[in-house]
Amino acid sequence: MAEHARILVVDDDESIRKTLVTILEERGYAVDTAKNGKEAIERTKTGFYNLLLIDIRLPDTEGTKLLTALKETTPRMIKIIMTGYPSLQNAIEAVNKEADAYMLKPLNMNEVLYIIREQLKRQKEAMKYSEEKVAEFIKTRVRELDAEKNMTITKTR
Repeated sequence: MAEHARILVVDDDESIRKTLVTILEERGYAVDTAKNGKEAIERTKTGFYNLLLIDIRLPDTEGTKLLTALKETTPRMIKIIMTGYPSLQNAIEAVNKEADAYMLKPLNMNEVLYIIREQLKRQKEAMKYSEEKVAEFIKTRVRELDAEKNMTITKTR
């Protein structure tokens, strides 16, 4: 899925954005960036992303607050919080606001890549399961409609 996965890096630190873009693009990901929460929301309204890497402290909002706002634009998007200010309170808030992972800065790039791969794998499996459920529903509904149609034809004879 790497060659098709789209990632948005949301961090006010330009060096972190550039480093992540370079490393992720080398791995085949399509990467975009945002330097604050407002820009991240705008990007998600106009584009699709499989995964977001979100700094917990942004100039215009907290990353945990951004989790809630982003749920409105793309609810099934994977959201990973990055922080250089780890605390139990931040971790709990991130989990309660449905962050899919929580990483500490300075980032260990092997760990970042592993977490991204695993989260994208889960996302792909969930999509496949959803598609199978929709196909199953459609097949069942077609049989129900055929049965109703046959009952109506039988009653009118």
